[in-house]
Amino acid sequence: MAANDRAAAPGKSGGSSGADGMMRASLSAVAPGTALRDGLERVLRGNTGGLILLGSDKTVESMCTGGFVLDVEFTATRLRELCKLDGGIVLSSDLSKILRAGVQLLPDPTIPTEETGTRHRTADRVSKQVGFPVVSVSQSMRLIALYVHGQRRVLEDSAAILSRANQALATLERYKLRLDEVAGTLSALEIEDLVTVRDLSAVAQRLEMVRRIATEIAEYVVELGTDGRLLALQLDELIAGVEPERELVVRDYVPEPTAKRSRTVEEALYELDALAHAELLELPTVARALGYTGSPEALDSAVSPRGFRLLAKVPRLPGAIIDRLVEHFGGLQKLLAASVDDLQTVDGVGEARARSVREGLSRLAESSILERYV
Repeated sequence: MAANDRAAAPGKSGGSSGADGMMRASLSAVAPGTALRDGLERVLRGNTGGLILLGSDKTVESMCTGGFVLDVEFTATRLRELCKLDGGIVLSSDLSKILRAGVQLLPDPTIPTEETGTRHRTADRVSKQVGFPVVSVSQSMRLIALYVHGQRRVLEDSAAILSRANQALATLERYKLRLDEVAGTLSALEIEDLVTVRDLSAVAQRLEMVRRIATEIAEYVVELGTDGRLLALQLDELIAGVEPERELVVRDYVPEPTAKRSRTVEEALYELDALAHAELLELPTVARALGYTGSPEALDSAVSPRGFRLLAKVPRLPGAIIDRLVEHFGGLQKLLAASVDDLQTVDGVGEARARSVREGLSRLAESSILERYV
């Protein structure tokens, strides 16, 4: 199996986040364009079933009985021919070799499973017991199912996945357009020092929505393999800068710690990520995730940015200098009012950089106001 035909091999996982990562790695390993997917589709077209274990260790060896040891290089045609035999096939953990064929896998029968067919029940139990992905090819149902750490995913045809992916991409384009509008409004309000918790929550809400839609499309890209290259390029173009913007907004507005409440940037980002979809639609809930009370009165209360977000738009301004400027001046309004001499008092800011910051902020202020009122 050539290296350029093989995706990164999946490994064992632990915990829900590890299981999700393992599912993505497993989907990548069986995506269109890989030799393994080619072999699985050959098995399906040949109207035979198959049970393929994607990994091997001592636990796997202990549950294998019968069959024979091969230890030969993996090829799609070999997989097709070996699936004509009764029994399962065991691949090496890097998917480069076929280690065993015609084996009977005997997982712990007490492991719970909701599957009904013998092959699918075995695949589900084996994946849960050994921690490696298992692929089951159903002869009667004409489908390929992937079992990973208790999760089951049916591998669909590329055309069906592309159809859903294109719908999601169109949704992402609309949400990104709306995000650009509310972000531009926020910039203008920041210049005028008129931002409220409601304005902040609206931008944070849209950023999180766009990020979640992009995550869903990224899953489609993994499933599509080589068929998803154009989709990946479109996705990268649409979400460029969204993740940094999300963090900058939170850094700008996370409330200062008090005796009653304290919320770090990391905690606020985690809280936003943890919101259910229905919760994300409610601005008061988003405000609470950011560290505000979320009451109707609180939504209309004024807040002032620290200046991270607008300073990040100034060309060639290092992050360390941005941190020093914010720490020194304490807020965006003081930064906007600072002269070139004032800016030079910050460590690492010489005359040239001070002029660049002054001119950059002035241009941003002018363009933001013009975009809002013209």
